[in-house]
Amino acid sequence: MSQITTHILDTTLGRPAAGVTIVLHDWAHDAGWREIARGLTDADGRLTDLLLPEERLAHGAYQLRFFTQQYFEQLHTTGFYPFVDICFVITDESHYHVPLLLNPFGYSTYRGS
Repeated sequence: MSQITTHILDTTLGRPAAGVTIVLHDWAHDAGWREIARGLTDADGRLTDLLLPEERLAHGAYQLRFFTQQYFEQLHTTGFYPFVDICFVITDESHYHVPLLLNPFGYSTYRGS
């Protein structure tokens, strides 16, 4: 399992959001956000196998970008947010689980376990 995992729950439909592209970026002070990994949520809406460049990520700022427009288009639904960016800071070597609760006109997130 990756040091960073996530899952998406579609709160309108009451089910996991499968097939969502997610990109992980790190913050490079001289160049801004830099893509370091990407993946696709599975049938359970989870992404547990990000292929990261190192076994443990350096302390610092990271961003998960969820490509939600593609997901809503597959459902023939118009969403308000074409993507959702969640920025967070890694401060130690523990596991970071960053869930997304999603509907066409809103979202929320939290640090999970």
